[in-house]
Formats: sequence, structure tokens, C-alpha cells
Amino acid sequence: MRSRRRNTPIDSPYEIFSDMALLMLAAFIFLFALILINAQLQGSRSDPVSERELATLKDQLAESEKDNRKLQQEINNLASVNVQDQLENLQALMDGKDVQQQVNKVLLSAQMATGKGRKDFDLFIKGLRSLPGKDLHIVVDATGSMHGVTTFLIPVLRLIAIRSGKHLSALTWYANRKEGTYTGSMAEMFDKLMADAPFVGMDETIGHAFHHIATSSPVPGAYLLIGDEPPTDTVAYHEIPAPVFTLPLGTSTGNTKYAFQKLADETGGRMLELKFQ
Repeated sequence: MRSRRRNTPIDSPYEIFSDMALLMLAAFIFLFALILINAQLQGSRSDPVSERELATLKDQLAESEKDNRKLQQEINNLASVNVQDQLENLQALMDGKDVQQQVNKVLLSAQMATGKGRKDFDLFIKGLRSLPGKDLHIVVDATGSMHGVTTFLIPVLRLIAIRSGKHLSALTWYANRKEGTYTGSMAEMFDKLMADAPFVGMDETIGHAFHHIATSSPVPGAYLLIGDEPPTDTVAYHEIPAPVFTLPLGTSTGNTKYAFQKLADETGGRMLELKFQ
């Protein structure tokens, strides 16, 4: 009698494929879960790092701002002495060091170190010193014709202000019916003049400038007017409350000298010619 063979179950291809798909899905879910856990762990660790980095950046920003303020102050300090470069060191004059040598350098540059020029300058300074009061208000032409002489002019004006023994109470520029008046230290006023005055235009509105000054600024012991062109408007001499000392530049025309002489005479001041080369 022939024995019956045991029938062993054989999985169908569909069942095998289904099992493999389930295994792959389980593996994918497992890997995805690992990725999520790892990302969460990294995120929880990155917050403190970001805070530390942010704090570092804030410190660096504060340090940069500090350096920027320091650099700006250094630039301002350099600007304050830049106009004195032609004198090598006019600060020595302020400190009383080698005074006569510094004075001679300035006057030599203006061709006033010897002869009549030096005598005129000394008389001019003597006249300023003899005026009543302690204050001197400088008024400067800021039209286009003055642009080329400004950096050379500033040291001379500093010297005049220092040697006069007067306190430089204010500085005003004028051009085209506009004015700018500054107060403060001598360095601050001259720096503002160089930075803000336009030195453009053609209208030397001296009358308008003195009207503005007389109505908006304290009365000084004297005014010092410097320019190279006569006024293009009418000057009301009776409105000017203090003597005007005038400095027409050496390149000025006869009309300028006449106008500046009349302005000085009408107000009780004096005119001095500086022949800048």
C-alpha cells in the first residue's frame, strides 16, 4: 500500500510580497522615528547655542559702536587741527610756546612779517586791543570767490583773534542773503565754518548779514569783516551796534576797498589790507 505524502504549505508569491512590503514599511517608520527624535534632540540643544551666539553678536556690536565713536572723535580732533597744518603747530601759540616764531611764520605767509605790512598788522592788533569790551565777532564772506583762500585764511584769523586779546564770541558767514552764526570754542567755530559755509554764489549780502547779526546776536566789542568783494545790497550803518574792523583781501578791487573803508569809518572801526599771495 502506497503511503500518502504530507502536503507542506507553500506560500504564494502574493503572500511573500505582502510580508516584504510590511517589513519595508516597518523599517521606514522606524527610520522616520529615529530622524524625528534626532532632529528634536538637535533642536533642544541648538537653543542655548543660539542664545550664546546672539549674546556674542550683541557684545561685538557694542564693541563696534564703541570703536566707531572713538574713531569719530579722532576724526573730529583731526578736523579741529587740520586748518593749522600750514602753521606746523599753531597750538604752540595757544600754549605760549615759541610765540614769536609762530607769529612770524603766519605773518611771513601773508607777506606781513616785515616793513609796512608788519607795522599795519601791529597797528591793527593795537586798535583791536584798545576797543572797549572783551568780545570779537568775526564775519566772513562765504561766496564762491572766497573758496580758494579759506584754508589759508583760517590760521591768520586764529592768530588775529589770539593776538587781539579779545574773546572770539561768535563767527558768522554770509552769502546770497543767507547766514550762519556759530558760538563755542574757537576750534569749534572755525571747524563749523569750514564744514557748513557754502563758499558758492555771487551775492555778497553784507547789509543783510549785519541786520541779521544785530537782531539775533549779543553786541560784541567789535566786528571783524573779511571778504574780497563789495556788498551787493544796502548796508544800514546806523543799525550796526559796534565798530567794524574790515579786512579786504589783497586781490580785492578798488570798489571793495572803498566799501570796506567806508564801513569801517561809518562804524568807528579801521581797515587793514592783508596781501595774501
